[in-house]
Amino acid sequence: MENVLDLYQRPEAAAYPLVCVDETSKQHLKEVRPPLGVVKGSASRYDAEYARNGVSNLFMIFAPLLGFRHVEVTDKRTSIDFAHICRDLVEIHFPNAEKILLVCDNLNTHKPASLYKAFQPDEARRIAEKIEFHYTPKHGSWLNMAEIELSVLSRQCLCRRIGDQETLKREIQAWQTRRNEQAATVKWQFTTDDARIKLKKLYPAV
Repeated sequence: MENVLDLYQRPEAAAYPLVCVDETSKQHLKEVRPPLGVVKGSASRYDAEYARNGVSNLFMIFAPLLGFRHVEVTDKRTSIDFAHICRDLVEIHFPNAEKILLVCDNLNTHKPASLYKAFQPDEARRIAEKIEFHYTPKHGSWLNMAEIELSVLSRQCLCRRIGDQETLKREIQAWQTRRNEQAATVKWQFTTDDARIKLKKLYPAV
């Protein structure tokens, strides 16, 4: 926990970008009857019945000090999918970084070993050497700022029925473009000193 909290107190450094990654899913629900037209002074109305149309996985890549986020929509969230997210971090999103400081939770796919499942050893090693992994503790995923940004995405974009993956991608693209133009970020205030007071019971007794 303190490792992640101390990381959040570091100043911005272009060569060492702080990046938080987390994922969630979105179930696709298709309307079976056209929604009723919007009437002035009334909320929009739609039928309670719907048709399930699959599920998409969403990887949130969030660099809070840069006010940048990118959401990658995939069919699954396997170790192979995570490996490709790591490659994108190195090759597309932060190609000039000396080392990417990556915060993620302890999901079994969030390991450097996933790179070796997806790529040849030399390629996997090249990517792994560019990433410094920092893990939130068990039951401590709230320490990952990507989780906060996923919450914003859910409230502002995903809190409605979206019938298919292509529509989902378009809606998310519009949302992230707007957020990036605003350079929206998270003002993290919880520090290691705060943790030692407020979460004292979680520390071992010496």
